[in-house]
Amino acid sequence: MEKIGITTTIPVEVIYAAGCIPVDLNNIFITAENPAALVEEAELAGYPRNICAWIKGIYTTVLANREIRRVIAVTQGDCSNTHALMETLHIQGIEIIPFAFPYDRDYDMLKLQIEKLMQVFGVDWEQVAEQKKRLDKVREKVWLLDEKTWRENSVSGFNNHLYQVMCSDFNGNPELFAQEVKAVLEKLTPLPAGDEIRLGYIGVPPIMTDLYEYLEKKGARVVFNEVQRQFTMPFATSDLVEQYRLYTYPYNIFWRLQDIAAEIEKRNIHGIIHYAQSFCYRHIQDLIIRKELKVPVLTLEGDRPVRLDARTKMRIDAFLDILR
Repeated sequence: MEKIGITTTIPVEVIYAAGCIPVDLNNIFITAENPAALVEEAELAGYPRNICAWIKGIYTTVLANREIRRVIAVTQGDCSNTHALMETLHIQGIEIIPFAFPYDRDYDMLKLQIEKLMQVFGVDWEQVAEQKKRLDKVREKVWLLDEKTWRENSVSGFNNHLYQVMCSDFNGNPELFAQEVKAVLEKLTPLPAGDEIRLGYIGVPPIMTDLYEYLEKKGARVVFNEVQRQFTMPFATSDLVEQYRLYTYPYNIFWRLQDIAAEIEKRNIHGIIHYAQSFCYRHIQDLIIRKELKVPVLTLEGDRPVRLDARTKMRIDAFLDILR
């Protein structure tokens, strides 16, 4: 089966309906043996130093994986550097399939984009609807894992992050992934309510490799991963277009903030860590987030896939002391 690269979460139901395998290039990059080396390779190829490391990592990951000859790139609703990424991949012989989330969440525009994607892969709405039912069964297990994270404290912040972020492509095998999540759920042991600091994590998944580990070492627990949870499509709708319209990540910050504020209250969150990737336009949104949220916010910035540095650890420690 053909592997199709994706630069972020898109309607994967279309890819599965075509009998292809979606591959989230971010996941392949960050779990590589040496992701930092992939970033350096892109810079040697000519990518500037002051460009997002995720973009550089994706570029090298695609070129290193000869099974991926087509990439679906999100041209609106994700990274503003994706356009240049598309062009640099194109000159390397990679076929680029553009997909755009309409900024205003317009239903008809989004439906048109999905239908254009369906046309590329030669599938119809009936086939796609079948895959939505298939994938929703898997998503339900991850929704349960997320619920057990904040209700029972029986899932670590990292595992909450990990299994939710995998819902972007279901590791290329939804049934096998579902079995893995089921096995995790069966081994969980509810923990008594403790005095841990309950944190929410918002923004794109972190490029630092040990953030969750360090927070738990310091007596804090992430009980809400905003964007990762959105990858699971936690919405009760049978309408595929509406599902991707309710999905908050590609749209404006105010739509995201509605979801974040509701989860802060529901999950009894004491403070928020807002992660911003270096050189990303979303960093500007931090001033809106700080103004709108009613709990303390710590903004962390990451550049390359490395462990936390001493300065970031000190800032985390000070933030946790304030929350205590």
